[in-house]
Amino acid sequence: MSRPSSKRYTRTAMLLHWVLAVLILGTFAVGLYVSDLPFSLRKLQMINWHKWAGVTILVLSVARLLWRVTHRPPGLPAAIDLAMPGWQKAAYHATHHLLYLLFFVVPMAGWLYSSAKGFPVVWFGVLHLPDLVAKNDELAKLLWTVHEWSAYALIALVALHVAAALKHHVVDRDGLLERMLPGRG
Repeated sequence: MSRPSSKRYTRTAMLLHWVLAVLILGTFAVGLYVSDLPFSLRKLQMINWHKWAGVTILVLSVARLLWRVTHRPPGLPAAIDLAMPGWQKAAYHATHHLLYLLFFVVPMAGWLYSSAKGFPVVWFGVLHLPDLVAKNDELAKLLWTVHEWSAYALIALVALHVAAALKHHVVDRDGLLERMLPGRG
């Protein structure tokens, strides 16, 4: 791992963070929206967009994990590290680890579900991705449940992550959020 060269994240880390944030929130919203639509061409288009975004999230998550492994992020500033209770540090680390895990679980469960249901995944209508499992309705039901509940867990963790960042920014005013904001210091 490279040593942290500054107290800020790299531009690449920031770009991956914010692009994934927008994609995850948008894909979750589309997933909720499409689940209530009656069967139609519009619903099929939205499902395809949801799948394309899911595969993109998976690809960018691989890139983000590789970047994270090869580029050590900045540590907590000393004043924050000293002031933060142990339980908050544990929650901070656990939340980040669970977020990374769910970046992979949610789209993989969706892809596996599509395969088990017999629905192809064709990324952006161009690249036909392989079926990961054979068609199997019972397995599809299980994978749908995993996909749905892991997506809810991901959004809950994103909300917790945002709340913690806003707490540091608005209440503590400790500058922690600025480390991930482009164009700052």
